[in-house]
Amino acid sequence: MNQDLLIRLFRSIEGEKSDDIVTVANLIIEDENKKGHGKLADRLKSILDKNINSTQLFRGELRKLLPQGITIPTDKRHNFPLATLIERDELRHEMVLPVETEEKIRRIEKEFAAKERLAHHGLMYKQKILLYGGPGCGKSMSAERIAWNLGLPFLKVRFDVIISSYLGETAANLTKLFDGIKDYPCVLLFDEFDIVGKTRSNSQDVGEMHRIVNILLSLLEEYHSQGLLIATTNLENALDKALFRRFDDIIEIPKPSKEEILRLIKMTLSSIEKSKDINWNLLVDKMIGYSAALVVKIVNDAAKLTVIGNEKILKQEHVEKSLTENLLYTK
Repeated sequence: MNQDLLIRLFRSIEGEKSDDIVTVANLIIEDENKKGHGKLADRLKSILDKNINSTQLFRGELRKLLPQGITIPTDKRHNFPLATLIERDELRHEMVLPVETEEKIRRIEKEFAAKERLAHHGLMYKQKILLYGGPGCGKSMSAERIAWNLGLPFLKVRFDVIISSYLGETAANLTKLFDGIKDYPCVLLFDEFDIVGKTRSNSQDVGEMHRIVNILLSLLEEYHSQGLLIATTNLENALDKALFRRFDDIIEIPKPSKEEILRLIKMTLSSIEKSKDINWNLLVDKMIGYSAALVVKIVNDAAKLTVIGNEKILKQEHVEKSLTENLLYTK
């Protein structure tokens, strides 16, 4: 194998010292040394050591964050975790929702808090929730807010690890994940759930995708955990119809109304002084139809313009300029 291919190969190797692939890599380095290719061997060893250290650091931090005796399931091929634990301090929980949506989210939180009382009467709290709506409307943030308010650990499913090109491995990873967290009280987020829950009526999909959906249907049907499973999608029409019946609640996260946009703006700009001459109604009217995330971005950018311009007060022209600069995101 030529030098460039070896270097590219070693850059793709991840694992710990005890992993088989790392053992093989060390044998290759040893063989290159025997051939008199000392510089190449040193370079390969440097790449390998860096990758091993990064993997060990990541897994060490992961173990440190988890409660004692709890481990996140890993895939069989690379031993990578199938989900990522997000630290509580990183959870987003301050948000503005329509009254009806807010009531539905609070209902989920209240049911979980009262799960023992519900169980006493033979009732089960809502465990499986599907959140849908356009990009940037707050679906993932709603899941994080639920975890924050309930004091639950927050796990985000890693589709980059779960989905495999090898036949049957994706379904096996999903099964392993569900089995691994069933006794772990947490919020498990399947962000962009349509990645694995595509409708089986699509004739372009191969049989493997159909098998994955069938496994998902079974796993959701039998899901009885100590926590909550929350799935999000921008494309509810792309989901297999049978999946909808497996969720205990389906909630739309809509784009903010005029009143909600104004509340978002005031919440985001609470720490900066604002001119009394700003025509908020005019500015809000220009943001009707924008996602919550875009509204926050626009006013944050306006605040930055104020700061970097060494001005003490945010003015209307700052917001107007930010609106113009962010037109690209409205297309």
